[in-house]
Amino acid sequence: MKVLITGGAGFIGCHLSRRFIEQGHEVTVVDMLHPYYSIERKRKQLQFVEEAGAFSFFSFNLLDEAKTRQLFEETKPECVIHLAAIPGVMPSLEQPLEYVDYDVKATINVLKSAGETGVKRVVFASSSSVYGNAHAGPVKEEMATGQVISPYAAAKYSAESFCHAYQHLYGFELTILRFFTVYGPWGRPDMAMAKFIQAAMKEEPILLYGMKTTRDYTYIEDIIDGIEASVFHEHESETFNLGSSRPVAIERFVEILSSSFPHLKSVQKEKRAGDVVHTWADISKAKQLLGYKPQVTIEEGIERTIHWFKTYEAE
Repeated sequence: MKVLITGGAGFIGCHLSRRFIEQGHEVTVVDMLHPYYSIERKRKQLQFVEEAGAFSFFSFNLLDEAKTRQLFEETKPECVIHLAAIPGVMPSLEQPLEYVDYDVKATINVLKSAGETGVKRVVFASSSSVYGNAHAGPVKEEMATGQVISPYAAAKYSAESFCHAYQHLYGFELTILRFFTVYGPWGRPDMAMAKFIQAAMKEEPILLYGMKTTRDYTYIEDIIDGIEASVFHEHESETFNLGSSRPVAIERFVEILSSSFPHLKSVQKEKRAGDVVHTWADISKAKQLLGYKPQVTIEEGIERTIHWFKTYEAE
């Protein structure tokens, strides 16, 4: 299959690109190497992809409608997996219009180009943040109402709406995937998991913003399995939660981390605006229609991630 992966130099994108190359698909990656975090780090993630084999790479801003359309015309993908976006809740509070540009307007360009060039399937990477703060238990896909609590989440929910609009206009098969707190090797350095591990390795205290919170931590390989299943399983246009469905309290998270770093210390901070209290994916729909079965426990996932960080830092 000819697959176009936007944001393929990012955390999830590099793992996904590598998986598809290893399986013999014709992969095209587009990534503008946005400096949300180190461009050098993203170049290393591209090297990680290159280890799997050959692929085509383009670097430009998807806000450029003409270049986006030209890319689709030249590569003629059968499937586009749209991961490219600016992540992060906290930065979106300071720069909301940038999220409108990169997470909404760029998505529109991708959708329009996909429709006009006959792409068969579009997979859009959304976020658990679209559920807001309304529910403490497991959330089903139909429970997203638009009552979000950060500009980042608002941009993702808006982009989902444009996905539905362009699917209606052009008739391509649409899959929306809502990811729940993805972590693992090459994890984004701005995320709590990476910050905690790096602080622990330096024997510095970790910063906890609010207690009694829970997160549905999902290991990267399980997420990649879910994306792959959504591309190759036959189903109508659907929205799916991809998570572990095993939420972990922050207290338990610190306890697991302490088993590898016995002298770990923490500093309590005030809860931050825009942060949800709980995330918990109801994955029954993905299990039923995609055969999605997350395998990696939080204990095993953290152990693997710590091992990667120690190896990466040593290199």
